[in-house]
Amino acid sequence: MNRNGYQQYKEQSVYTMTQGEMLLLLFDELLKRLMRAELALNQEDYTSFGESVTRCRDIVCYLQDCLDPQYAISNELRRMYEFFLYELSRLEAGRKKEIIREIRPLVLQLREAFQEADKMTRY
Repeated sequence: MNRNGYQQYKEQSVYTMTQGEMLLLLFDELLKRLMRAELALNQEDYTSFGESVTRCRDIVCYLQDCLDPQYAISNELRRMYEFFLYELSRLEAGRKKEIIREIRPLVLQLREAFQEADKMTRY
């Protein structure tokens, strides 16, 4: 498969995703970037660490921007996302792996909750 064909395949798969699938993909990417940040800290690769944390922040900001204020849960999610952003800024400033270990389970729990909600809306 040529590069152009692969790019078209990737774009098509994103365009055909449900909102739930897209949300899960964003949380998967957030978890992946947190892991990369931790690995970069272990290797003292501060450039990769900074890039990973920036990408985490971008994802959380996107999730926050997508909230619909007409739903009560949006207020709770906004507060959770603000907490994540605060912790990410602490992580970037202090370069402490403990912060990643604290927020990763919270991100994972939120992802699992969205996964369950997505399953319930499909059936």
